[in-house]
Amino acid sequence: MTRFSADTPTERRKLVVDAITAHRERTSAFCTLQADVESEAREEDDSEEEMELPPWIQFGDRTLNLDCTDEELERLKDLLREFPAFKIEQLESPKDADGTNVHINAKADANRIAQFVERAFREVYGCSESVTVWAVEV
Repeated sequence: MTRFSADTPTERRKLVVDAITAHRERTSAFCTLQADVESEAREEDDSEEEMELPPWIQFGDRTLNLDCTDEELERLKDLLREFPAFKIEQLESPKDADGTNVHINAKADANRIAQFVERAFREVYGCSESVTVWAVEV
């Protein structure tokens, strides 16, 4: 891979495809994509409030892994209705954590996974159209 971030919908989808391709070529355990919501928050508000953890999505072995609040989980389930090849295979809600870890079986090509990831950042996590997504681990 030669680039590790993107900030338009088309470029983010290309980044996801490139990250999945690099992950497969390297036979790594997974690749991780993370939205830079901190820079979005700085643009909206210059306050010193504590930032929450940025949304991230991992892909490995035909499985997407992500964390969701209850509200995000409902939006994720709505989005999954448009991706019939993607099925929730595991939900885990540890007692010491807020939210749910979701494993989604994603039997699809890299382009379809990229479409899903792009929409998840925007529709599930509420990121803006100009959010920067980073490939933080390949």
